[in-house]
Amino acid sequence: MSTSTPSTGTPPTASSANLKRELKVADAAAFSIGLMGPVGVMALLGAGAANILGPGATWAFVFALIAVSLVAYGFVKLSRHISHTGSVYALVGVTLGPRAGFVAGWALFFAYVTIGAGSGIEIGFFLDQLLASLGIGFSIDYAIVFVAVLAVVALLSTREVHVITRSLLIAELVGVALVTLLSVVILVRLGTGTAPEGRTLSWDFLALPQGTDITVIAAAAVFGFLAFAGFEGAAALGEETQHPKRDIPRALKIAIAVVGAFYLLSIVAQSLGYGTDEASVATFTGAAAPYNDLGTAYVGAWLGDLLTVAAIVSLFAIFLGTVSAAGRILYALGRDSGGSRGIARLSPAGAPTTALAVAGGLALLVVVIERLTVTSGALNATFYALTIGTIALLVAYVLATAGAIRFLFTGADKKAPAWQVVVPVLGLALVIYTIYRNAVGLDAPYSWFPYVVLAWLVIGVAISFAPGLAGRVRASLERSQS
Repeated sequence: MSTSTPSTGTPPTASSANLKRELKVADAAAFSIGLMGPVGVMALLGAGAANILGPGATWAFVFALIAVSLVAYGFVKLSRHISHTGSVYALVGVTLGPRAGFVAGWALFFAYVTIGAGSGIEIGFFLDQLLASLGIGFSIDYAIVFVAVLAVVALLSTREVHVITRSLLIAELVGVALVTLLSVVILVRLGTGTAPEGRTLSWDFLALPQGTDITVIAAAAVFGFLAFAGFEGAAALGEETQHPKRDIPRALKIAIAVVGAFYLLSIVAQSLGYGTDEASVATFTGAAAPYNDLGTAYVGAWLGDLLTVAAIVSLFAIFLGTVSAAGRILYALGRDSGGSRGIARLSPAGAPTTALAVAGGLALLVVVIERLTVTSGALNATFYALTIGTIALLVAYVLATAGAIRFLFTGADKKAPAWQVVVPVLGLALVIYTIYRNAVGLDAPYSWFPYVVLAWLVIGVAISFAPGLAGRVRASLERSQS
């Protein structure tokens, strides 16, 4: 098996001949950015972090940005050697073995499905907020909205992959521009003394409640990790990018840098925009539509409504991106396990249509279960699905980072300077600690979610021991990297 092919990419192999290599670095970066959906993310997650860290909600995103950057080191390095549509599945399969790779892909698939479901529910939540703001006197059930949005996603996700990446990019650009404009206006008005209620620019966005320590920040960091969920999405385009071993590492760096800067600007503006005294923080944490509140207060009601629309569009981008990525991972798992039909079937346009249908169907199942069991509304249903997805995602990150350590720093053929091992080791420690803090000592139903993920992983482990599966996966991964 060759694991050090030149960084200019590899030609299509027998296992990937029907996937079209048509993407460039901008397309791959757009896929990761769209999968993260920064505008939709900051519509709610800032308030979630503030509920734990008060005016210091920014620290949750700082912690997550540092941890994700450390984890991304492994993804960037591995993507220079391994290109495959299975993303984490292939990265772990090549470095830790076929069974570990299958389980990693299984975890990432579940993460994308549940995050996609949560994002679809959130679309219904914000649509309801928009209708109320516009004075329209009726409400739409989020499950009905989800079904309608899923139909559009199903149509788009089966198109050529460049259509998907460009749709994601367009969906985000307008929203990012509007939110950035609002953030700048908030900071300028605070700095010039013209902000509502006499608020001023200060460093109070770094202030933490008394008694806050690293354990509390790590507990809040789940919101930050969720904000970066999908940064690795470009790795799923390893067989559809023209020069994957050069362009995908670049795309990952671009996505994290751009979105990280956007998050920090947004959370600082939100924290200071609401105010950092106790009453203002309470208003922020209880806000159903922060964009609408701040847009209305600092510019006008028209901007508040426009930003809510932008959040809906961004959440649609997340939904489209997660279903598309989940379908590609499931397709890779089925194809490399020896299947040539079913979930391993491609359309004439090169889309894994059956796998995409399964991913969308499972997302719908998640929403149906929540609609029947969660009586506390769309907002809680959103956070429940997103939290489950984040825990599963962090498991995949643990396996990928462990694989990077083994691949890059052990054996006779070391592929990185020895001193750099501290980077993925720190990343691994931070991710494991975050999983621990979000799996121990929580109240129901959040205390149940780690067991949901564990049950899913047990199923994946059981499947990985099916007769002959490990051998077929190993052989397929070797062929794809030769």
